[in-house]
Order: sequence, then structure tokens, then C-alpha cells
Amino acid sequence: MEYPIRINKYLAHKGHCTRRAADELIAAGKVLVNGEVAAVGQKINEGDVVDVRFKPAKQYQYLAYYKPRGVITHSPAEGETDIEARIKKDYGLTGVFPVGRIDKDSEGLIILTNDGRITDRLLHPDNAHEKEYAVWVDKNLTGHFKKHMEEGVDIEGYTTKPAEVHPKQKNSFTITLTEGKKHQIRRMCAALGYQVQRLKRVRIMDIAIKDIKPGQFRKITGEEQKQFLKDLGL
Repeated sequence: MEYPIRINKYLAHKGHCTRRAADELIAAGKVLVNGEVAAVGQKINEGDVVDVRFKPAKQYQYLAYYKPRGVITHSPAEGETDIEARIKKDYGLTGVFPVGRIDKDSEGLIILTNDGRITDRLLHPDNAHEKEYAVWVDKNLTGHFKKHMEEGVDIEGYTTKPAEVHPKQKNSFTITLTEGKKHQIRRMCAALGYQVQRLKRVRIMDIAIKDIKPGQFRKITGEEQKQFLKDLGL
């Protein structure tokens, strides 16, 4: 963590809550910095003493949700539906948020939770957590496709990190990445002359989508949850 750092980001990084919840706590006067009431947007320096005067929720939830195509992960425009609105409508489920993003035209696994501690641990690129995708393209794969995709593809001046690719059918494959550049798989395929027809995320770390269908979710509990949190350092 680099200093100075905005206080909401600091609190999220320390596992107290999400950035949004941190701003609400700060505005309510429940956060002190060096004994003084903090201000929204304030920056923290190394050595500052930050005191959060609230009791965090002990009942964390972790859900594996199948985001359908056409649903927005965050910040929908007018006429669009995001995940939070969709799960509230379908299940009356509130209080959880999606960790990370999936493109509107893509589908598949995303983790929903009320545990702000996992956001940075799961998404920070330095942690290099695996994410696996099933991909269908517009034409048959060539013999060199797997080699190029695995070794790295130049996408507008950036060479992607090594990946693991397994062809499945003539025009489909799975790919496992440890990074997540914007539209990365679509851009990688386009650079090699292919257009993605369907893109589905099927695994995040050891959490698999299993047999849930679009719009459905399953709870991450028991040993699966324990291993997931352990792998995140919690």
C-alpha cells in the first residue's frame, strides 16, 4: 500500500468495509485519524492512527452468481439493468455487491459478497489469481492459435501474460488467465484474426460455476468457503 492514500481506500484495504461504506462511516463521524474526526476524501499518511468506531457485521455472505448476457455489473446507464437490481428483483436479495466485472455481452461467474475485505485481495493484479473462461469464436482454430495465445498477444502495445489454453471444439476453447485487462480475451482473439461469439467465465480461483444457470446463484459455504478465504489470506 502506497502512502498517502485516500481514507476510504485505506479502510477497504484493511478489511473494514467497502469504499462506499467507508465514506458513509466517515460522514457519520465514526472514523478518527490521530484522535480527530476524519473527513471524507482525507488522505492517510504512513504512521497515522486510524480508529473505526463501529462493529463490523460478523455474518459474511459469499455467493457464486451466474451473470446473464445483457446485465451490467456496475453503474448501469438509463434502460440497463445491473446485477444488484436483478438479484433484488429475482430474489429480494440485498446487501451484497459484485467483486470485479464481466462485460455486458459476456456471461458467467462473478462473486457476490458483503465482505469488503476480499475486494483488493481478489482483484489486485499482483496476486495473480486464476480466472478460467470458455470461449467460442467465429471460425475454426488454427494449429498456431494455442501457441500464440499461451505465449502472449500484443494488444495495442501491451503483451499479455502467459496463459493456459485448451481447444475444445473446432471453434471453441478454454483459457485461464492471471490478469484482467479490459476486454482482454476479445482483444487477444481479434489480434489473431478471430471474433468472439460467446464468452463465459466458468471459474475464479477454486470457485467453479458448476451447474447454475443464468441469473441463478449458489452459496459458497463450508470447506469451499474456508479454502477460498485461506487462499485470499483471510
